[in-house]
Amino acid sequence: MSATLSKRIFDYLKNLSENNNREWFNDNKNLFKEAQEEVEEFVEELILEAGKYDEKIAKLNAKKSLLRIYRDIRFSKDKTPYKTNFGISLGMGKSDEKSGHYLHIEPGKSFIASGIYLPESSVLKEIRKEISVFKDDFLKAVNHEDFKKHYGELSREHELKKIPQGFEKENPMAEYLKLKSFIGLRNLTNKDLMDKNTIKNLTNIMNSAKPLNDFLNAPFSDTSE
Repeated sequence: MSATLSKRIFDYLKNLSENNNREWFNDNKNLFKEAQEEVEEFVEELILEAGKYDEKIAKLNAKKSLLRIYRDIRFSKDKTPYKTNFGISLGMGKSDEKSGHYLHIEPGKSFIASGIYLPESSVLKEIRKEISVFKDDFLKAVNHEDFKKHYGELSREHELKKIPQGFEKENPMAEYLKLKSFIGLRNLTNKDLMDKNTIKNLTNIMNSAKPLNDFLNAPFSDTSE
């Protein structure tokens, strides 16, 4: 577990954010490829270690887990062509998996997230049903000591003001049923990702969310195997 991210990753991303244009990117394509290869090697080791505790992670491919650096600018007022981060999807939204992890690497803005982010309405409806029926299992996952230690509370981003249609106002899980995402978020510093124990630390963080991910994936297990 010796893999870390070097300072050059953050230096490259900082330079890209200051020169977010095709000319600079193409002139420095070698720097991008070097940074991308280093991140890929890091992710390979993270998958290897975290996969010891989660067989779904063990099946992931590091190269395929890296998201494209190119922004989709078709419907955006911001026409800068490149993302200024490396995004890594570790199960979240990949293949048939609904819930998983996402690692975001960006100078001063890095984080790791676990759970499911803004799922489509049919998926969200099934998850809400699961939470309403199996409330004790859900509460056990989000109130687990390790999850609370690493993630604290679930993110309240995109929370509805009222309980969604189809559920009683008095439902004891009302505050969770209002959520449109079920995400634990942990901010990471540059130093965190350059620490010699980074792989071990990230594995522990991700492992604390396994009960939550298992719960969120449960309604779709028949189709994801």
